[in-house]
Amino acid sequence: MPGSKNNGNKKIEKTVTEILKSKARSRIYLYLLKKNGAKTEQIIKGTKLHPSTVRETLSQMYNQKLIFRKKIKNDSIGKNPYMYYPISPVELLKRYTNEIEERLNQLACLAFDNKSTKNYKPVKIKIYEPGVDRT
Repeated sequence: MPGSKNNGNKKIEKTVTEILKSKARSRIYLYLLKKNGAKTEQIIKGTKLHPSTVRETLSQMYNQKLIFRKKIKNDSIGKNPYMYYPISPVELLKRYTNEIEERLNQLACLAFDNKSTKNYKPVKIKIYEPGVDRT
């Protein structure tokens, strides 16, 4: 089916945008995943985002530990550029499910008035990874 792959990519981008709460973060994260790491200039070209948007977003994502970076040794004069890499999609999902779980548990606790339910957490979301024992 023509366009079905593109439609799937749009759905993935929409989902990642929901998780990361930003279209720019989503585009950068997905680009880094696809390329298995990239330099700032490559990200700018590949995502078609404004250079200042990319630099600012990379800084935010690095501070939030959504990406990590490694300095590249450069023989030319000037700064050594960074190579940026995304955290794994499973790690991203784990963080997102923890956030959702927290909110759902806060909502569930509204049904109770006493302080003994402070640590009451009826909602538990599990992410299963391939090859990891589920016991």
